[in-house]
Amino acid sequence: MVQKVAVIGAGISGLTSIKVCLDEGLEPTCFESSQDIGGLWRYKETPTPGHANIYQSVVINSSKEMMAFSDFPPPADLPNNMHHSEVMQYVRLYAETFKLLPHIRFQTTVVRLRRTPDFSTTGQWEVETEEDGGCRETRVFDAVMVCSGHFSHPHLPLSDFPGIESFEGRYFHSWSYQNAEDLQDKRVVVIGIGNSGGDLAVEISRVAEKVYLSTRTGAWVVGRVGDGGLPGDLIGSSRMTRLMRTLFPWWMNRNLEKKLNMAFDHKLYGLKPNHGVLAQIPVVNDDLPARIISGRIKVKPNVREFRRSSVVFADGSIIDKVDVVVFATGYEYDFSYLPKDLQAKSGHRLRLYKHVFPPTLTRPTLAMVGFFHSFGAINPVSEMQGRWATRVFKGLLTLPSEKNMLKEIENDTITLHRRFVCTKRTPLQLENIPYLDSLAGLVGVRPNILWFLIKDPRLALQLFLGPCTPYQYRLTGPGQWAGARQAILTQWERVVQPFRTRVVPEPEPRWSRPWRISVAFSGAVLLCCAVCSKEQLLSFWASLPILKSPQ
Repeated sequence: MVQKVAVIGAGISGLTSIKVCLDEGLEPTCFESSQDIGGLWRYKETPTPGHANIYQSVVINSSKEMMAFSDFPPPADLPNNMHHSEVMQYVRLYAETFKLLPHIRFQTTVVRLRRTPDFSTTGQWEVETEEDGGCRETRVFDAVMVCSGHFSHPHLPLSDFPGIESFEGRYFHSWSYQNAEDLQDKRVVVIGIGNSGGDLAVEISRVAEKVYLSTRTGAWVVGRVGDGGLPGDLIGSSRMTRLMRTLFPWWMNRNLEKKLNMAFDHKLYGLKPNHGVLAQIPVVNDDLPARIISGRIKVKPNVREFRRSSVVFADGSIIDKVDVVVFATGYEYDFSYLPKDLQAKSGHRLRLYKHVFPPTLTRPTLAMVGFFHSFGAINPVSEMQGRWATRVFKGLLTLPSEKNMLKEIENDTITLHRRFVCTKRTPLQLENIPYLDSLAGLVGVRPNILWFLIKDPRLALQLFLGPCTPYQYRLTGPGQWAGARQAILTQWERVVQPFRTRVVPEPEPRWSRPWRISVAFSGAVLLCCAVCSKEQLLSFWASLPILKSPQ
């Protein structure tokens, strides 16, 4: 029987995994190699090799309601798209509220996982750890949740860029970037147009002489600010929109591309990729078009080679006297502490059933949590993965046979490569709502909208037409939360609250007050005419002072 669970990493995925273990009556022990929680979202003034790192100005791409933990709405006064310090404020509040910190052993690194000799019977794991002082220890756990993320090992493809060894300027990976203080009046080339590449190009362009953004494929760019100034990811993230995408994918894709091009023409700006807007996770950046139109950023094709202080691009153009090159070229994922047979791949990704369970284990007691890229926030997806995994650990849910899991993984990989532009750098893409619904169906917490339409029509309309926020998965079933309905019905209030920093009076209606009085009086007269007798009307009319003859 599973009781003791090792959780590797105390970032977002690790913290929510600790909580779901506690919810299921399990005993989690979390091993965190650093001295604090937060993982990727904890800013470090000095980056530490082997750990995730963010730059000083990072603002989260997902809005707070979409990235919320499903039973813990963020405080209403927090901004919708939070700075990393505010994300940490929310994460700390979550950890303190649910008393997660006592279950974490800080400055303790997992160096090896091994099946116990009787694994086929017990499903247990030997977890070897090393503390910062060098002390090693091996403990036995009934199950393991791997939550260590995949933004710790920078991918620096120097062999793809001839002449880089003779480059006279400075180059580094975006992982090392903190701020633009030492890039004043420099000529800078940023290679790669993911979210990091776009952010760094914009920030550096505010101080540099010129920034050149090099992209091999281009990208669709969306803003955090959506229609009416509301968070962009709340607009168009409903179940109704998802249904439309399923029924009319080509039409929805064309309309979305048309809408993005209305903001700015991606072809004109040199950004238009060959793939559709829903075929790859877009770049989220509100400022990039403004920096391009002002000439502070020039979009260039892929770099062909370096010549001392010059950079030659694929179209033959050359930029001389380049001072700095920033490689925003993604990350390698590395789980060297896993047994070798569990590092097998399907396509570019690890061979995992529904992105969580290795299919070849005789006992399903190891789960990968948070190992994906998605069209949305990581928090609700990691949480759902953890909720499913812990119930599998406890034997409340069962997995298909190894043969069926392997077949499904193979089919999913084919579908993944048809649906998305998958590369070695982006092998883990998924769409949040369909994936969440698939796991929620297994756990027994997927909301039945037709049932709610009969029982609670107001809530049902929010579930179908409103943004698909994580609270939907706490309405029914295991882990049901009594506050879920209220969290859904008040989510727009929490969206609006941060904007209320200056009260703007309501504008005067188009009709003046006398006109409103006249219309109201006319309506009353018509109502009287409809319900009163002729004699009653004449008596009332004669009683009005304005109709009496003067004395």
